[in-house]
Amino acid sequence: MNKTALWTMGGVALTCALVACGGGETDNSPRNIDIQFAAVAGAQAVDCSSNLTNLGTGNAAGGLKDMRFYISDVKLVRADGVDVPLTLGANSNWNVTQGNSAVTLIDLENNTGTCAGTGTAATNTGIQGTVPAGNYVGVKMTLGVPFALNHTDQGADVSVTPAVVNNAVHPGMAWAWAGGRKFAKIEVTNAAWTAPTFNVHLGSTGCTGTNPSAGQVDSCSRPNRLNFAFASFDPTTQKIAVDVQALLAANDVTVNTPSTAAGCMSASNDPECTGVFGKLGIDLATGLTQSNNSQALFRVIAR
Repeated sequence: MNKTALWTMGGVALTCALVACGGGETDNSPRNIDIQFAAVAGAQAVDCSSNLTNLGTGNAAGGLKDMRFYISDVKLVRADGVDVPLTLGANSNWNVTQGNSAVTLIDLENNTGTCAGTGTAATNTGIQGTVPAGNYVGVKMTLGVPFALNHTDQGADVSVTPAVVNNAVHPGMAWAWAGGRKFAKIEVTNAAWTAPTFNVHLGSTGCTGTNPSAGQVDSCSRPNRLNFAFASFDPTTQKIAVDVQALLAANDVTVNTPSTAAGCMSASNDPECTGVFGKLGIDLATGLTQSNNSQALFRVIAR
């Protein structure tokens, strides 16, 4: 896979360059990085108590039911164009580094209000780590779990499965039929809709192996990971918005095609996935990141 072609450069043109978390040019100590994410619907900051408006093609109203997603392999981009991997902190319930893979779960729901019964009360809004001293101007990352961590045992024993990808620690983030994880679980709800919850569940599909449902997977024909980047990004003054309104803009969230999953669960033949994957910037047929900078879910805003 040509990773150079996969990276999409987004964001807005900014005049300032990023020098990671301060320090003079003679300071060679590692820089602490804190990349924050925020749930929004257009210009509105939202949470599990918000009334969302202008959802989808019918400008529907509803509530946020879930917003959790995995971010992996974060790299800061130096002014000279070199990508520098972010070294995460110690393994925890929210992140793990294993071999060449590093992944963090961003959890913007708190199991209250319209999110009640979906996840846990605990939240995690950011990714923390370090990079060597240097002049950094941008950031790259992947929405998704690396293959090596995606198809692992999902039991309650965190000595076998890292906590961040363990369904016992983060309920609802496992693909029951593919032995992997939901890379993103973003849901909106309204009891009056034909399917009361419009789900966006992103994960690898077309997975084959000895027993995919038990995690014994050799390959997935549609990886469905999104590689995205912002050419200008300063984590000390900016954060990354996760825009549910933009994600659903091409869908009528109030209806669902009969005999299909509610919303989009990454099936290549589900009509609801056409609009969703278009906004994600992922080719629905191949599961690869599109090269035309089309993702609309993430954008840079002031911190």
